[in-house]
Amino acid sequence: MGIEEFRRKIDAIDSQILELLNRRAEIVVRVGEEKAKGNMAYHSPQREEEIIDRLTRENRGPFPGRGVKAVYREILSACLALEQALKVAYLGPQATFTHMACMKRFGLLAEYVPLRGIGEVFNEVEKGKADYGVVPVENSTEGVVSHTLDLFVDSDLTICGEVLMDVSHHLLSKGGEKGQIIKIYSHPHAIAQSRKWLETNMPSIALFEVASTAAAAELASQDETAAAIASELAGRLYDLKVVAARIEDSPYNFTRFLVIGQQPCPATGQDKTSILFTIRDRVAALYRMLEPFAQNQINLTKIESRPSRYRVWEYIFYVDFEGHAEDALVQAALERLREECLFLKVLGSYPKEPLRAKS
Repeated sequence: MGIEEFRRKIDAIDSQILELLNRRAEIVVRVGEEKAKGNMAYHSPQREEEIIDRLTRENRGPFPGRGVKAVYREILSACLALEQALKVAYLGPQATFTHMACMKRFGLLAEYVPLRGIGEVFNEVEKGKADYGVVPVENSTEGVVSHTLDLFVDSDLTICGEVLMDVSHHLLSKGGEKGQIIKIYSHPHAIAQSRKWLETNMPSIALFEVASTAAAAELASQDETAAAIASELAGRLYDLKVVAARIEDSPYNFTRFLVIGQQPCPATGQDKTSILFTIRDRVAALYRMLEPFAQNQINLTKIESRPSRYRVWEYIFYVDFEGHAEDALVQAALERLREECLFLKVLGSYPKEPLRAKS
């Protein structure tokens, strides 16, 4: 069989796929009509995850499992838009890593609202102007985003998802020539994450901190002598060329983002729970707080402390652990914890995203 015959077979299969996609879309429209009659929520994230998980398990290849997830994320996004496009607020502007995390989680056809600050993202979701918000919470090399953690103290929003992004920084410029560059713009975190590369390869070039990597790319697009440390997406958006790719110092540079919303997530069996609490000032206080988790065989995945804004030398602890708030062992641990601490707040239980190596 020659290459032309193979191509004809591929074309025929593509036509079949397109026909099936439209049949699927017709059924989705009817589902949307039934939801409207019953005044039901049009978006069901649990149902989406069930579909993707099932198809990933059923896939026998050679089509890659990660490809199945990526393709169906877009199919689900497009079908949901036939009912009503999701409105997602995020820390903007366009082409930041938060924007990329949004597209990874909700697909290309959601309606994305870039905002100037993390607090604005919380406000947009709290007021019901957006279905979800996406905010950064920690980076594997630079640590936590303290402002995000602080905002959960007074917010009634719940964490209903997480997104782990493989963060790769590129040096971008309008001309693409290293010798033309006399200044580099970027966000402070991106500069810090690329410090060794910059010191080795461009030690005499002036560095300027700006509000975001996307803002850096925009500045570089207006100046032949400037470059930006930003994402590949920012390079495409602002028509910049790659001077040097993947200049981040650590090959394990990941940023974790949280999806925040109004409604809690049901248990999936592969969940994570986030809480915050304050403790009494006494001997072995922190040990007393963590003991219930050990007794109930619950694995802690993160613990972080922040100064309280309400009392001098009082600290708020943020803890992530495996399990769902509805699980019997988790409930037992939280009940014990509540007896020992001054204040306890469950921020949400949500499906945990597995950490995958860089491609």
